[in-house]
Amino acid sequence: MSRTLRFLGVGAFGFLVDAGTTLALVHLGLNPFAARLLAILVALGATYLANRTVTFQVEGRANVAEGARYGGVGLMTSAINYLVYSAALALLPSLPSLLALATGSAVAMALSYLGYSRLVFRPR
Repeated sequence: MSRTLRFLGVGAFGFLVDAGTTLALVHLGLNPFAARLLAILVALGATYLANRTVTFQVEGRANVAEGARYGGVGLMTSAINYLVYSAALALLPSLPSLLALATGSAVAMALSYLGYSRLVFRPR
């Protein structure tokens, strides 16, 4: 299976973690904007481990520099993701949160792949 397909699979997993966490927190009474911020952090941790082992098949132990690079790229693309999500909800208040979340995730996906493949898990 190609690395791009593995990345898409991990992305789908990350989307499920993100969406599930967001929806659960909203159901528990948190507003959708705060819920999304927490969910992004949970999904970022989950996708780091999955991308490291499944997508980029990195061997050996993770190190602080790698984690910091992943976090930097992840936070940048998560900010874009969150801005699109927030704009969609603000501009279209009747839009379902899940659709806004999917839109933000789709916009950030290509940037994530470029950042992770070139800055974090680059071939040695």
